[in-house]
Amino acid sequence: NMNPASMPPDLGYGCKMVNGVMHVYTKRNFMEKKLLKAEVLVCFFFWFLSNRKSFCYRRLQYLSSKFQMHILLNEMKELAAQKKVPHRDFYNIRKVDTHIHASSCMNQKHLLRFIKRAMKKYPKDIVHMEKGKGQTLMEVFESMNLTAFDLSVDTLDMHADRNTFHRFDKFNSKYNPIGESILREIFIKTDNCIEGKYFGHIVKEVMADLEESKYQNVELRLSIYGRSGDEWDKLAKWAVKHGVYSDNVRWLVQVPRLFDVYHTKKQLSNFQEMLENIFKPLFEVTVNPSSHPELHLFLQHVVGLDSVDDESKPEQHIFNLDSPLPANWTEEDNPPYSYYLYYMYANMTVLNHLRRQRGFPTLALRPHCGEAGPIHHLVSGFMLSENISHGLLLRKAPVLQYLYYLAQIGIAMSPLSNNSLFLSYHRNPLPEYLSRGLIVSLSTDDPLQFHFTKEPLMEEYSIAAQVWKLSSCDMCELARNSVLMSGFSHKAKSYWLGPNYFKEGQESNDIRRTNVPDIRVAYRYETLCEELNLITQAIRTDELETIEEEGTLCMGAVHAEK
Repeated sequence: NMNPASMPPDLGYGCKMVNGVMHVYTKRNFMEKKLLKAEVLVCFFFWFLSNRKSFCYRRLQYLSSKFQMHILLNEMKELAAQKKVPHRDFYNIRKVDTHIHASSCMNQKHLLRFIKRAMKKYPKDIVHMEKGKGQTLMEVFESMNLTAFDLSVDTLDMHADRNTFHRFDKFNSKYNPIGESILREIFIKTDNCIEGKYFGHIVKEVMADLEESKYQNVELRLSIYGRSGDEWDKLAKWAVKHGVYSDNVRWLVQVPRLFDVYHTKKQLSNFQEMLENIFKPLFEVTVNPSSHPELHLFLQHVVGLDSVDDESKPEQHIFNLDSPLPANWTEEDNPPYSYYLYYMYANMTVLNHLRRQRGFPTLALRPHCGEAGPIHHLVSGFMLSENISHGLLLRKAPVLQYLYYLAQIGIAMSPLSNNSLFLSYHRNPLPEYLSRGLIVSLSTDDPLQFHFTKEPLMEEYSIAAQVWKLSSCDMCELARNSVLMSGFSHKAKSYWLGPNYFKEGQESNDIRRTNVPDIRVAYRYETLCEELNLITQAIRTDELETIEEEGTLCMGAVHAEK
């Protein structure tokens, strides 16, 4: 309801960014007492000894072997338990695509058909400005010597191929239909001459397909760049105007790490300006929803923030005590990954305190992490994120992989996407992670570039099952993980997984809804408890060296206070 009278009241608080982090004050003149602390404390205790890497590797190997033993002993029991459940099977359990970008949420054939329909239905729409003069859709295609009849999937040329492997720049160019950035602007942007009308229509068609399938859900990502303070309002107005709402869809907002590009173009003078553009509207709408009414409505369906870019880009800096504060970051080089992530986390911590106080839904930090680049990105992700996307590099870091297992941090994996960009399918560590008990889910990333069918998430599951010989129980466990990792509401998760889904162990599972046998859930919980008890006992007795010599521990407690 856009009526100001129906909006929650204005708290009268003031917001001001200090050293890159928003502060909230009880009065708008900023002279009163600070209401919410901006400090973010992360205490991290590593008890590893010199050979911790080899020990964590052995623990992970043990977890793999233990799972294989579980399968040998219980696979038939798991299958029998699934067969006893009436009505439920893999096709009608809830699945969430936990990592998918809105601008590529449709497949190529869908986009092609939509473009052809638009050329016939809206030929006289002014869709582009060229040298101050408006161009109609028909004129744009005439300038390319194309007609609706000429278009094909091949001429669109948006599928990733062997030439995109380890070439993120070439992959990004695949977002341009027929290699033309003007068509990307017209058809898959929210902010253009037609106010994102075509993109809104095609997103609604994707939503209609999801609602028809009933059991597939997605968390679509839209972009906020931080170049100006009105981006949130524009995005929210697009969402409200075109009614891009569905019970099957929730939104994440991704922030590309492109400060260096904007700074070079004189669009930003320092990094704090970028942070203000990203976070100030969120604080303002939380304090006074009537100040940004469309944004207040849109945020009811936004579940988190994402940090995106090519992780393999070289980083010139390491984030440490000598790093300049955001207001002083005016150099040409881009801040490092950890710098971006820390300031996003710090601002979100304060924002979530405020939103929780108001009874508004909070936001989770769910960045792209560990797809490529240095392994220390995964350290930042571990300390600051609720879950991450990709996590491929954990296969090279046993200590971190073990930490992610112990903390049960979710990892949204997209093997078909990775196969075209960074890692061949047969080398993907997803089955290894799953066997060890890491919380992994399957996601599509970019159906427009990587998938061929109308149901890309099912395509992802289908190929994974065939290549890795996943059992029905494995598939259902992945689907259950995807719901647990997602930002869908407690009410939705209770309906999809059972009313006790948030509890621990076998008690959390309802096989009649998840189709995951209790024996699998009990195995996962008991194994995790054994590993945690092992560590707790070692810390309590302070006998690290003795225990490590016996081959039972090399790692101690991890504690994070936020």
